[in-house]
Amino acid sequence: MSKQNKNNCENEGCKSKISQTSYQFDRIRETSSSIIKNDKFTFYCMTIIGEIEGHNLSSEKTKTTKYEHVIPQLVSIEENPKIDGLLILLNTVGGDIEAGLALAELISGMKKPSVSMVLGGGHSIGVPLAVSAKKSFIAKSASMTIHPVRTTGVTLGVPQSFEHFKRMQKRITTFVSENSNMSEERFLSLAMNTSELATDIGTILDGQEAVEEGLIDYVGTLSQAISTLHSLIKKAK
Repeated sequence: MSKQNKNNCENEGCKSKISQTSYQFDRIRETSSSIIKNDKFTFYCMTIIGEIEGHNLSSEKTKTTKYEHVIPQLVSIEENPKIDGLLILLNTVGGDIEAGLALAELISGMKKPSVSMVLGGGHSIGVPLAVSAKKSFIAKSASMTIHPVRTTGVTLGVPQSFEHFKRMQKRITTFVSENSNMSEERFLSLAMNTSELATDIGTILDGQEAVEEGLIDYVGTLSQAISTLHSLIKKAK
């Protein structure tokens, strides 16, 4: 190969790397996600941050994760043969129940290896999302809030409204118990706790408590979560 051709190839390689880097930055800006590649595996890093936005738009001042953006990403991850696994990083205050449950159901139903990690907080509907992965982690400094279903806006004071809340709570409780080591009875007792929160009903669990209660699998770091994901991918292969 001539020196000129070699230089052209090197330049093309540089352009390709720059293009890939630019694409990654665009992906992070638009979807708060990225595709991570190493010598052995390729996995998708997805973040669920702020308020989980559902059918109603949140305030422009509120940081949100739009579930209609996450759903097609999950489908793409599941069907893409080049992606070996999924890492989910959560720091959420909760949000729309229907949207959160929809995402949690999709994640739990994926064949691809998945690991979740709670950073900062995994509150409210963030709890089902945290336990939806094959393995779950929580940082030492993170916490999770378990509380009963709440609503905003107009509520009719009729028996049907309370029955609706009861059935919605049942859906959340059942999902959490089926995807973690916490029983339905224990989850409800923590959700209905009246002695811990001054202006609300529920319980706040720190990282170690969440593991001791069977809600989360491990207290750990990012490197430990990634290492576990690598192990799951190896077993899957």
